[in-house]
Amino acid sequence: MKIIVLGAGLVGGPMALDLAADQNLTVAIADINQEALAKLLERQKAHSTTGKAITTLVADLKDPDRVAGLVKDYDMVINAVPGFMGFQTLKAVVGAGKNVVDIAFFIEDPFELDELARRNNVTAIMDMGVAPGMCNVLIGYADHLLDETENILYMVGGLPEVREWPYEYKAVFSPIDVIEEYTRPARYIENGKFIVKPALSDPELLSFPGIGTLEAFNTDGLRSLAHTVKCPNMKEKTLRYPGHIEKMRVLRETGFFSQEEVEVHGIRIKPMDLTAKLLFPKWKLKEGEVDITVMQVMVEGRKDGKSLRYTWDLFDKYDPATRVHSMARTTGYSATVALRMIASGIYTRKGISVPEFIGKQPECVAYLLNGLKERGIVYKETIQG
Repeated sequence: MKIIVLGAGLVGGPMALDLAADQNLTVAIADINQEALAKLLERQKAHSTTGKAITTLVADLKDPDRVAGLVKDYDMVINAVPGFMGFQTLKAVVGAGKNVVDIAFFIEDPFELDELARRNNVTAIMDMGVAPGMCNVLIGYADHLLDETENILYMVGGLPEVREWPYEYKAVFSPIDVIEEYTRPARYIENGKFIVKPALSDPELLSFPGIGTLEAFNTDGLRSLAHTVKCPNMKEKTLRYPGHIEKMRVLRETGFFSQEEVEVHGIRIKPMDLTAKLLFPKWKLKEGEVDITVMQVMVEGRKDGKSLRYTWDLFDKYDPATRVHSMARTTGYSATVALRMIASGIYTRKGISVPEFIGKQPECVAYLLNGLKERGIVYKETIQG
């Protein structure tokens, strides 16, 4: 089977390496960044003892026609382009009639492509990372098991293992997307009603095994869950080391995250452009630097008249053997295992699927959890009644 990965970034590269380790798969990866493609081949040569060599293709993925032409010779696709170009890229892939797993996390409504996907007999799984992604799968699974779902809360954070002043943070995915978490109002559901609060609101200190005390705050991460799962109370929170919230609030309220131009010595600039220039180098995750991913998913409800609580805990670290960062592992391998799940015929739903749909099929949940466990990513389940 021939697979193409669109995008050779922090997550796209490790996904291609994971797929290429499978003797039954022939893997290609496309990106406009020739340096990223060359580094990927170096990594495969240095660390891989199995599988076929990855084919690298230099291509401008912002061009939908180019995307459609690229994917026509492949059986399945993983879409790992940046979010701002994710929707048009997915549309081109679906229009070409190719099954696809998407981790672009774009802001547009993916269900706008549902009719096109069904017409072309395409299975397309959206948001198939860690959060969104596996958290949605587990929430969908618990909701499927319960007669009535009453409370959903999930908390997730990607962090450096070593805390360095002043920010004690490194961006384990696009820094621009991180800033978006601090500026976009947080929407959640409380007592059956949508509530909107500023991002970084409702801070609380919580303890997590393997890492200690973290601070949790509201972010706008429910995405499709707000519409696909019936639950009166549903919230996402982001996790950081204590003190991070106050630093980000100061920057935000001072205007450093603003996209509105200001004049400085006769030159008009966007404050966000200056912030990116100064801040993002300090947030850069260096080669070999250890990062961790911590997540907790909690679903409460009733089954046969009794109260039940399902909890899944994840604690994952950078893998020195493969030199793959934890956020790339937990995000990327969720997508590659999901692709194998489609290829094996276990998940066959046509049209646009969000991960909570997968959770309705216990055999699919088991497949994903087992595949991730084989890669050292373990979700610890606790059931309380």
